[in-house]
Amino acid sequence: MDFGFTAEDEDFRAEVRAWLAERVDATMERRAWERALGAAGWIGLGWPESGYGNRTATLTQQVVWAEEYSRSGAPPRSGHIGENLLAPTLLAHGSEEQKSRFLPPIAAGEELWCQGYSEPGAGSDLAGVRTVAVREGDHYRISGQKIWTSLAHEADWCFVLARTDPDARRHHGLSLLLVPMDQPGRTEVRPIRQLTGTSEFNEVFFDGARARVEHVVGGEGNGWRVAMSLLGFERGVSTLAQQIGFARELAEVLDAAVATGAVDDPVLRARLVRQWAELRVMRWNALRTLGGGPAGPGAPSVAKLLWAAWHQRLGELAVEVRGAAAAVGPADWSPGSPYPLDAAQHLFLFSRADTIYGGSDQIQRTIIAERVLGLPAEPKGAV
Repeated sequence: MDFGFTAEDEDFRAEVRAWLAERVDATMERRAWERALGAAGWIGLGWPESGYGNRTATLTQQVVWAEEYSRSGAPPRSGHIGENLLAPTLLAHGSEEQKSRFLPPIAAGEELWCQGYSEPGAGSDLAGVRTVAVREGDHYRISGQKIWTSLAHEADWCFVLARTDPDARRHHGLSLLLVPMDQPGRTEVRPIRQLTGTSEFNEVFFDGARARVEHVVGGEGNGWRVAMSLLGFERGVSTLAQQIGFARELAEVLDAAVATGAVDDPVLRARLVRQWAELRVMRWNALRTLGGGPAGPGAPSVAKLLWAAWHQRLGELAVEVRGAAAAVGPADWSPGSPYPLDAAQHLFLFSRADTIYGGSDQIQRTIIAERVLGLPAEPKGAV
């Protein structure tokens, strides 16, 4: 595999090989962990149906499980996209054959999924998708590019939003296809190296990739409706687990502020108190929403705006309370190799993306303006 490196230094090459081996090892460990969770029956608790190798749980039980999983410091999940996004979508819109084929491997932790939505010219404005799927007999031939595809380098399958009617505009003529990733020469994954030096996000290129006709979810041309339904599953019980992680990060920032004496600064101390108070408000709001309280059409957008900005401010505080020491890495590094970061540095750098992924702040404000406040719609061209 050619990574474009020209350096002849053997130490440099050894570092690169070690990084690649570590990445492979981490992938195998995450897969093994997913299988262990599946064998114990902990995947699919929130599905409205059982019988696919999963067991169901009440909403309260789901909340307890999600919070305790996060509180225990258990590994990040590789299978959450299949479990929490695709599976509920198949249960709502899929055929019996699709459910029987895809849900058991998800519940067992055997097949991992990624989400093929965003494109270079169609990120938050999802209706601008240009990836094309052309029907040829019993399959579709898919051509196009997806970007910011989380965990695509580990996924076995991808659910892809593609245009099956080239004459339709915007959200018309789209379909959601289930596409196998293991198609050499037809599917290529290119990791995107981020500020943190890691590569959770990827570019995915489809060059004649194939998807079977029976693997179109909800029928051809109904992709927009299915895709919007899927996005509705993105925020739920997992929000509370996310907040447990936020609380742990906040506690670490507070400990650092006390250790460095930064907490003696009244302005900074007030900012820390604000972070604590806002996190409590987000938790009670999430519980109210899950409990069936009045949410409103813009509730998910409001929640996204709140937690994304909150987490970015926490990242800024994480380095600010440490002063100049925050600019020093925990270990030596050499140019071209993955650079080490401590937890606070990683939090600061990675949280810069919080207001972009999952629907940018600008798009969330547009949704609130149009769907909640009833303001005139933003011009989007011909429909």
